[in-house]
Amino acid sequence: MDLKQLRAFVTVAETGNVTRASTVLNLVQPAVSRQLRLLEEDMGTELFDRSRHGMQLTSSGKTMLEYAHRILNEVARAKAEIQPTEGPVAGIVSIGLLASTSDLLATLLTSEVARRYPHIRLRLTIGYAGHLQDWLEAGDVDAALLYGQKETPALHVKALIEESLWVVSEPSAKLSRKRPLAFARVAREPFVLPSAPRGLRALIEHAAAAANLTLQVFAETNAVSVQKELVAQGHGWTILPAVCVRQEVEDGLLCAAPLASPGLQRTIVLAAPSSRQATAPVRCVVGVLMDCVKNTFEEGRWPDARWLG
Repeated sequence: MDLKQLRAFVTVAETGNVTRASTVLNLVQPAVSRQLRLLEEDMGTELFDRSRHGMQLTSSGKTMLEYAHRILNEVARAKAEIQPTEGPVAGIVSIGLLASTSDLLATLLTSEVARRYPHIRLRLTIGYAGHLQDWLEAGDVDAALLYGQKETPALHVKALIEESLWVVSEPSAKLSRKRPLAFARVAREPFVLPSAPRGLRALIEHAAAAANLTLQVFAETNAVSVQKELVAQGHGWTILPAVCVRQEVEDGLLCAAPLASPGLQRTIVLAAPSSRQATAPVRCVVGVLMDCVKNTFEEGRWPDARWLG
């Protein structure tokens, strides 16, 4: 197995056939087909189902694709780290953002990285905390924003923001940040919640159990945008960070209120794997990310929050 074979394999998997892959790789078709054949012989199994409709990954091929992406990414990172010190900082950096913070930070982070480090290629991965932690520990992202994560042998963490969670409903409920609601009142409503078992869902259910309450879950989703849309259409209430619904509340699409004392808070942390030394590009992008988080807080765009960083 070599890098040429892996690049040919990944390109065919992404384009769906050898013809398009050969154009992308600037190789003749027989050369691409030969790289695939050599890789399959090395692996001892077929990686594609070949038909007149194109090249479809087998189950073994899907597994191989995950590893191939990871290997090629690590090689790219190594090249960036070993570059001459007098050259510009360059390379590929993968950052994970919580779904609840992506609207606030994704565009700002991308713009700032492009302005300060134009030779760095940024990859943004959006997800819930549990998924981001898995991808972080697997090496699929270099650093990520998580919530409530403690320092572990596998992860270094730095607390940045403590933010409050708000009850969210359609505008007709007329919730207001000036009128906090007791959890017992909130629990009477049907709920649209993130999918179980980790992250924000776990935090909400733990709070309900501590108050000896049972939430009526109408629907679950792993997409914050869908969660907010279902609430806006009147399918139920939900609980989200204030920052996640700030714009919709201002636009009158949703209404929201804090939970009555003691309320619900979560801590946003910056996490990085302790098993890998951060490359120069990663250190640069992480610095930009921290600046973006702090600037949005200082500009008042992170409501009902406290800076910890």
